[in-house]
Amino acid sequence: MNKELRQEQNRVDTIMDIIADQIVKMEGETNQRQNEVVGIRKNFWDEVKVNTDNFDDYLETILSLRQQAQVLSVSQSTHKQASKRLSALRRMKDVPYFGRIDFTEEGNSELERVYIGVSTLTDESGDNFLIYDWRAPISSVYYDYPPGPAEYVTPGGTIRGELDQKWQYIIRDGVIESMFDTSLTIGDEILQHVLGKGTDKHLHSIVASIQQEQNQIIRHDQGRLLIVQGAAGSGKTSAALQRIAYLLYKYREWLKADQIILFSPNAMFNSYVSRVLPELGEENMQQVTFQEYLSHRLSDQFQVEDNYSQLEYVLTKTSDPSYQARTSNIQFKASTRFFELIKAYRQSLELSGMIFKGIKFRGKTLVSAKEMKERFYSSDTSLRFYNRIEKLTEWLNKRIDETEKNELKKPWVEEEIELLSKDDYQKAYKFLQKKEGYADNSFDDYEKEYKVLGKMVVRRKLKPLRKWVQMLHFVDMKGVYKQLFANSTKIEQLIEGDKPKHWEDICQLTFNMLDEGKLYYEDATPFLLLKELIQGFQTNASIKQVLVDEAQDYSPFQFEFLKRLFPAARMTVLGDFNQAIFAHASEMVNFHVLKGLYGPEETHAINLTRSYRSTKPIVEFTKNLVPGGEQITAFERDGEVPVLTQVLNRDELHRQITSKIIELKKRNYNTIAVICKSAAESAAAFEALKDIEGIKLVKSGSVEYEQGIVIIPAYLAKGIEFDAVIIYDASKDVYGEESLRRLFYTACTRAMHLLQLYSMGEPSPILKHSTTKSLVLN
Repeated sequence: MNKELRQEQNRVDTIMDIIADQIVKMEGETNQRQNEVVGIRKNFWDEVKVNTDNFDDYLETILSLRQQAQVLSVSQSTHKQASKRLSALRRMKDVPYFGRIDFTEEGNSELERVYIGVSTLTDESGDNFLIYDWRAPISSVYYDYPPGPAEYVTPGGTIRGELDQKWQYIIRDGVIESMFDTSLTIGDEILQHVLGKGTDKHLHSIVASIQQEQNQIIRHDQGRLLIVQGAAGSGKTSAALQRIAYLLYKYREWLKADQIILFSPNAMFNSYVSRVLPELGEENMQQVTFQEYLSHRLSDQFQVEDNYSQLEYVLTKTSDPSYQARTSNIQFKASTRFFELIKAYRQSLELSGMIFKGIKFRGKTLVSAKEMKERFYSSDTSLRFYNRIEKLTEWLNKRIDETEKNELKKPWVEEEIELLSKDDYQKAYKFLQKKEGYADNSFDDYEKEYKVLGKMVVRRKLKPLRKWVQMLHFVDMKGVYKQLFANSTKIEQLIEGDKPKHWEDICQLTFNMLDEGKLYYEDATPFLLLKELIQGFQTNASIKQVLVDEAQDYSPFQFEFLKRLFPAARMTVLGDFNQAIFAHASEMVNFHVLKGLYGPEETHAINLTRSYRSTKPIVEFTKNLVPGGEQITAFERDGEVPVLTQVLNRDELHRQITSKIIELKKRNYNTIAVICKSAAESAAAFEALKDIEGIKLVKSGSVEYEQGIVIIPAYLAKGIEFDAVIIYDASKDVYGEESLRRLFYTACTRAMHLLQLYSMGEPSPILKHSTTKSLVLN
């Protein structure tokens, strides 16, 4: 061991002792705080003087309660902070830090050694930093600069100086395995070490290997919208998750994890990324898929098609007579043109066209739909649209009040009174006791008894109707939306430019689905927008940060909707337009449409072109599959050249795949994916290969990312990486259409270390640009 390494190991030993001592102290403090919380909860009411005899006593009771609640809140907060610090120390126990910079501040001749880890560590006094958190301002120098002039921004201003050296460490169990003096941002040795490992079922923190361009994403803090376009495997998702951790650190006084929401591609992806923030000592943010949001808002009214069912239709039903109309429907209803059309349609409803549902009670009409419409359009048209809806609601409630009075004298009320339970009588008595001062437990006035019990009966019967009105269910949203497609002239009055192709067929398709109580996926967001524009927008102002992963899967319409839904939030969107595989996202192929969302001054874009996931031979192969792929650069990590094997029939295909999986298992690959074009092809492949030990079929409803051997449709594999990928059938018959190029690219770019392609018959024409240097033909 050389002198430098020995000195560094001695420092690590000292740091380990300090961490161990602090863990012991923090364990004691955490237990003490926990006991305090338990004690306060246990004896909470013993410390509160409860007296409500008069106002002063009541006020004293309230103050006493508030004081005791504050004591409990402070103790809980202190316990939480102590527990969080203990968790951080335990994480540092094995790997205390991963980097060091030797930095001399301008105007100061003394060189300072700054060690960087996943959390801060100070000496016993708390004044001297032994390790800096990777998110601290000075740590940005480690990620952003080679030796030479460097600077970093603090709340007090910009600090400039000279970066003398930069060191990187691989420390395991308190022992330095390797240390590197590098002039690069992050040395290739560290990346080789990180990327050369096998995958497991979770994505992990990358703080030890953040690259300069990724650090720009993490620390970016300007404008309303950050757009990250990144090649497959460029670290977009990892950088986004570190960005959340950074924001929670920088704005810890006012930003909490529950004020951040991540829109992810599917529930399985949520499981895959669930470990990153806890590894960094932060709570997980809210995670949801856009489909889950749509289902939450609409499932009580419709059976809503999901995005994967839509894609499955596009991939497998090309011979359907309605195929051309359906794909035109998907593209049009995902466009900004249709977004503007919906707004224009709602505007037109101020003058005419609103459709209502009549109100009935006990089989008789109280208010007809015609009466509502006349009332709505005869009211003050200078009022805002939603205020007119409110006025109509008030009028309907008055009509229900009148009905309540009229129904009290009807025979059915007396019949219902006779059927009341003992509990109902008791409730009525308590009401009279409170209002009329009854002293005993029985009624002595039949008229009062009948009046109280009658009101109880009638109000109970009218309660669902009142709720129905309060929820604005008297607006026939299904009818209003359906009306938009009633005739071809309606859209001509509202839309700018030509009607979409197959418009009459689109109208018929929409009609049929609505009649069956169903919504196409492409109709779900437009329907919800129209509903919000009519009934009032349900915005969420508590969310401060919105992240959208796999942004190329969203339509411009959906982004406009998200902007309205979270008016107080900043948005970070991440994606790769080369993986834009959904028909509804055809306008998103270059993210240009997003730049108008908040305007150019509030929008910043970062482009990541270097791919880290796959070996260089795999990247050299996949970059030839897409237009503009020459801009993608591979990280210098060697590996096997992808292999294309042509087979004659399906039996031979399955024999070859089975043999390949057995070989890969012997080579200790942890995750092996057989990737198919669709769910239908995946199901057929699984049926043929199900005898392979441990093989699993991944479906769109899968909640957790499965480690091991999986058969999976390409669209579900997006965002996930595997040690080895087998493309089930890369033939012309399966991937013959040019429209499938991005799907095929997506499937191939899931491979980290090995890519094997099979073709039953002639290979796909998509492969014709793959050179012999980047693909071996068997």
